[in-house]
Amino acid sequence: MPLFTSAPKSICLLRLSAIGDVCHAVAMVQAIQKQWPTTKITWIMGKIEAQLLNDLPNVEVIVFDKKTGYQGMKAIWKQLSGRKFDALLHMQLALRASALTIGIKAKYKVGFNRKRAKEGQWLFTNKKVPDTASQHVLDSFFEFAYYLGIEKTTPTWHIPLSESDINFAQSISPSGKPLFVISPAASKDERNWLTERYAAIADYAIEKGFEVALCGSPAPREITLGENIQKLMQQSAINLIGKTTLKQLTATLKQAQVVLAPDSGPAHIATTQGTPVIGLYGHSNPLRTGPYLSQDNVVSVYEKHVELQHKKPLNELSWSTRVKGSYVMQDINIEDIIKKINNA
Repeated sequence: MPLFTSAPKSICLLRLSAIGDVCHAVAMVQAIQKQWPTTKITWIMGKIEAQLLNDLPNVEVIVFDKKTGYQGMKAIWKQLSGRKFDALLHMQLALRASALTIGIKAKYKVGFNRKRAKEGQWLFTNKKVPDTASQHVLDSFFEFAYYLGIEKTTPTWHIPLSESDINFAQSISPSGKPLFVISPAASKDERNWLTERYAAIADYAIEKGFEVALCGSPAPREITLGENIQKLMQQSAINLIGKTTLKQLTATLKQAQVVLAPDSGPAHIATTQGTPVIGLYGHSNPLRTGPYLSQDNVVSVYEKHVELQHKKPLNELSWSTRVKGSYVMQDINIEDIIKKINNA
């Protein structure tokens, strides 16, 4: 039986981070809104994530900056005092997030089942989503909506973009050439592809008639990576790393004909915009964290390395088993990417 047989009055969603995960959650939230347009939705999310999603239609966004710690939690509890939600969707496994739920009143606090709940999350919820079969993170999020009573549906996204954001993206390639975006940085450097291979692919894409743009955050390591790619190139790419807001980045990914990226937020932002992603995977299972609409475009060495490291076949390993090692991504060859570009 679903938790609700008619639209609840209010739902609170707790998913603080990261960019890719909140992109998955957007599709789930908008599926709920489509079936239950009268349900008021409050979403507690992280500071950076709110830069992308603070203007989602008919969603009350409350920002929790994890750097504020307990004081920040108390501020949110005060803001929500006097309110009781019909359901709290606790979709973050970190203990900090679980602590935050203590001061949020809800009839039902819904979390992952004990098999998937890490860091004791199951202790902080009174209802558990029964799903253990879904592989992709997005599908596991949608199980929350189905548990509430939402009918099965195909994920869709609407992230508002301003006219100025769209104009920014359209001005990147004044020549009118199709745009090929490389977002080279993953959350950890060992998950990046090799710098010289990014450069070689950028040159190849330019020779094929693309305008190439490098994208990324203002983190110093990402800026350095972009500069190093440019130094190794024979052609010229537009370097936008650290020069865009998250909304401008989203508009740029929407404008692109194809995006090349490792396991990272921009790969999932591009998915929300319907842009094909060539995903580069070695450390995490692309069936779990790959670009949701571009699984056919993924180039992965994950299965090979995870079975070598854990000495078990993939189907005997847990849902979220990761591969370690800075050598893993070198097994992805330039030729594999060229094939994907030629089919784009």
